[in-house]
Amino acid sequence: MKIGKKIDVREEIATAPLGRFHALIGILIGFAVFFDGYDTFNAAYVIHYVVKPWHLMPSQAGFLVSSGLIGFMIGSLLQGKFCDRVGRRATLIGALWVATIFSFATATLANSFVTFCALRLLTGLGLGALLPVGVTYMNEYSPRHFRNMFSLWGWALGFGAGGVVASIVGVYMTPTLGWQALYYVASLSLVLVVICHWALPESLQYLALRGRASEISAVLALVNPAKAAQYSEPDVTFELPEPSDKIASVRLLLSPRYRGRTLAVWVAAFCVLFGIFGLTGWVPTVMIQRGETFAASFGFGALIQAMAFVGSLLCGSIADRTHQPRLAMAAWWVGGAIALGTLALVNDHISNFVCVGLAGFCILGGQNVLNNFTASIYDTEVRGTGVGMMLGVGRLGGILGPYTTGLIQQATPGSIGLFAAIAVAVLLGAVAILFARPRATQLRVAQLGAEGA
Repeated sequence: MKIGKKIDVREEIATAPLGRFHALIGILIGFAVFFDGYDTFNAAYVIHYVVKPWHLMPSQAGFLVSSGLIGFMIGSLLQGKFCDRVGRRATLIGALWVATIFSFATATLANSFVTFCALRLLTGLGLGALLPVGVTYMNEYSPRHFRNMFSLWGWALGFGAGGVVASIVGVYMTPTLGWQALYYVASLSLVLVVICHWALPESLQYLALRGRASEISAVLALVNPAKAAQYSEPDVTFELPEPSDKIASVRLLLSPRYRGRTLAVWVAAFCVLFGIFGLTGWVPTVMIQRGETFAASFGFGALIQAMAFVGSLLCGSIADRTHQPRLAMAAWWVGGAIALGTLALVNDHISNFVCVGLAGFCILGGQNVLNNFTASIYDTEVRGTGVGMMLGVGRLGGILGPYTTGLIQQATPGSIGLFAAIAVAVLLGAVAILFARPRATQLRVAQLGAEGA
């Protein structure tokens, strides 16, 4: 009896050359996460317009940002169940539909503190799924020697670009069209939904885990066209050498197999996202208070996002070359804390510009690498849940960041307390990530540049 040829799907992905198909995946995921980045930070540009008309205290103004993050957190937590059970593609498209509908509703229906926060929460349910699904997608299509760089040029570029565009819309469109312009632009994600319905394939590793051989053959032929004939041979079988007998769950993430790294990335994400959203949520308003012009104050948001992408690329490159992503992230976050400490003590235009830029470079740059690092330390069966839980717990810190720093500003006028609190949180994240040690077998795989746990 003739034995058919067995093909390891993960190895085929790992050894495939970068090509047009990878560019397609990167573009689609980049645009999906663009709307996540855009919507994550645009509420910061609403605060300036509504504080007086809606008679808001600083803590309430901070909740304009936090309300969306509550939805983000819930969406991140829920997407893991869908992502690992019904697939990455269906989860991402469904999330885009939710985000599109409620972004448009925010622009047309939000006319008070309560309605704005309620609609932001509902929008966040969809947007909260985009980043973890995007990270999972990019990780599962990454060639071996470009694990971090391929992912970062996809979802991290999209996320950062979204934040920059939010700042541009905030500076140039809201003065004449009102803050609602931010959400009319966000609802343009409708175009992407239609394109993804037509062009976005399912994750190959997910297909392999579910034994969908005909779809695997077709997608692998796109990943590596030079070997397309081999994939379509009648006696070929596809395999994924990973466990697939357990249902993805929080209990599995906290089992002895995953517990140490799970708790470490949860704590790191909580602390760092506390700092990120505390900073990005308040920086336009605080910079106006520190004497910067309106345009410059709103422009600091774009500076943070642009520098975040540059920081991501350098941190990711170092992580790929040294195989020490934990040390790279810790060094980045210590640098960010130093920048914030300087910002707390010095106030002039040059210092503000340099220190805010460094904070984006270091803090957000390291966070982007954390997302990809988290995807790489879990097996396919639980990867979507692992990334979603990390971002969900992290966004709990993101919720508390703008609100807590708002309370700090009520208690201690000025920005010293705000920047000091964020710096301490980021330092705690740097310590936590050092405990996210991979298993010995994972370490050997990482040193060879292989993907996954």
